Amino acid sequence: MSLQGKAAFVFVLSISSLLWGVSHGGRILVVPLEGSHWVNIDILIEALHSRGHTVDVIRSSQNWYIQDGAQHYNTITVPVTEGFNHDFIIPIVKRIIDIERGERPAWNFVSLQLEMFTSMYRMHRLICQMAANIFTDRNLMNTLKENKYDLALVDPAWGAGLMLAHALKLPLAYYVRWITSGEGHFAIAPSPLSHIPVIGSGLSDIMTFSQRVKNLFFYMIWEAQNLFLIQPQYQAVCDHFFGPEVRYSELIQGADLWLMRVDFVFEYPRPTMPNVVYMGGFQCKPAKPLPEHLEEFVQSSGEHGVIIMSLGTFVSQLPAEITNEIAAAFAKLPQKIIWKHEGDRPATLGNNTLLVDWMPQNDLLGHPKTKLFVAHGGTNGVQEAMYHGVPVVGLPVFFDQYDNLLRLKERGGAEILSLRTVDKDDNFLAALKRVLNDPSYRMNMQRLSGLHRDKPMKPMDSALFWIEFVMRHKGAAHLRTESYRLPWYSYHSVDVVLFLTGAVLLTILACTTMIRCLFTKICKRKVKNE
Repeated sequence: MSLQGKAAFVFVLSISSLLWGVSHGGRILVVPLEGSHWVNIDILIEALHSRGHTVDVIRSSQNWYIQDGAQHYNTITVPVTEGFNHDFIIPIVKRIIDIERGERPAWNFVSLQLEMFTSMYRMHRLICQMAANIFTDRNLMNTLKENKYDLALVDPAWGAGLMLAHALKLPLAYYVRWITSGEGHFAIAPSPLSHIPVIGSGLSDIMTFSQRVKNLFFYMIWEAQNLFLIQPQYQAVCDHFFGPEVRYSELIQGADLWLMRVDFVFEYPRPTMPNVVYMGGFQCKPAKPLPEHLEEFVQSSGEHGVIIMSLGTFVSQLPAEITNEIAAAFAKLPQKIIWKHEGDRPATLGNNTLLVDWMPQNDLLGHPKTKLFVAHGGTNGVQEAMYHGVPVVGLPVFFDQYDNLLRLKERGGAEILSLRTVDKDDNFLAALKRVLNDPSYRMNMQRLSGLHRDKPMKPMDSALFWIEFVMRHKGAAHLRTESYRLPWYSYHSVDVVLFLTGAVLLTILACTTMIRCLFTKICKRKVKNE
């Protein structure tokens, strides 16, 4: 075959493959989480749409980020009276910041746990009410059934989606790091607490005896929260709509596919399962050119470069004394600063600092003049920093943020400051100078970037393949362990250990009894002979 013939054949084959993908596109029902989780999964939804799939997104009428009118998905709105949105989250964040800045660490810890317990209970109550509204709306349920979806793609940090997938009898894929009971791995894979830190413990995978005690304590806190505050709410919905034989704890463990939003460059090594696919950093991509005004500002930094600062979706405003300290520290540096900031302009703001309502974070992190990222420690931000090899100074606020930053710090790529000390004794300025002046921070992040990128398949491509795999095969039962159906005593072989222990004790007792009887008989015969 001539060169032209080969080229024509490849072209026809490519067009045929493209047309096949479009004509065989499936229908996917997405039940996402709000805030930064939605920002992330929206990228995956757009990729699914580009491959010919039709995507419907369930949202509440009190939604925050999920907007109408997008070209790559359709919205299905569930009426609710209260939702997880800006009005719900901002007061919680403000209370957490006030608690974190208290002067009594022991009382701060107790207050913080009570605040998190209360907030989690309220949040899941809202989601349970949303689920009940879905199930009682017969028109909506009939429409969802008539749509004949091929897959439910669900963020299991909320439980409504997985219950809906059960009601519709759909193959289930999770977009996951968190489930309602905590970190996802703990629900499906063996997770020895001797070397796997619980989120919130602030520990790494190398622990002393006292740290292992602390790790167990935090595990018990998560278990108590789930058993007494969260799971009963979802089980009540299951009891009402599916019957008591349907256990919520089994539903949440029964997904066909777990698309885990981490990888083992970021996460500590741990046991896993065959239906867990790691797609950490799937949203990361090479930087695009900056808008003209930002590029001009960045280039004006000269050899010193720029620092960018963003505290993510949830943390919109910090107390004035903190923002003034941060602004004053920035003003003392030769670098230019781009700061995503809401609220009043800090009184100590320097001429080298540009305040913005929004920034193209990925593009700025990928710019060669970016020297440092000041971040709150959300999963999206730390993975983008790792992808682009930019060192981090972290200001964690709540939930997993400290633990995310700790994973970078342990690998030599970050420094962490608490909100309680950030505005004292020039701590913030000192941390900035350490990371800027010590080249090891950038070298370590560049090393992590190289490891993260050195994969046989891009994380996004891997996620898309496995989603379509589950759609093609109507599930992935052959990859899913059935261990979650076992009671805890069977899972941990407690019944087997008790049986074997009883058998050994019975054998010892029988042998002892026989020896005693034999010894007694011999003694009696000896006495009789004498």
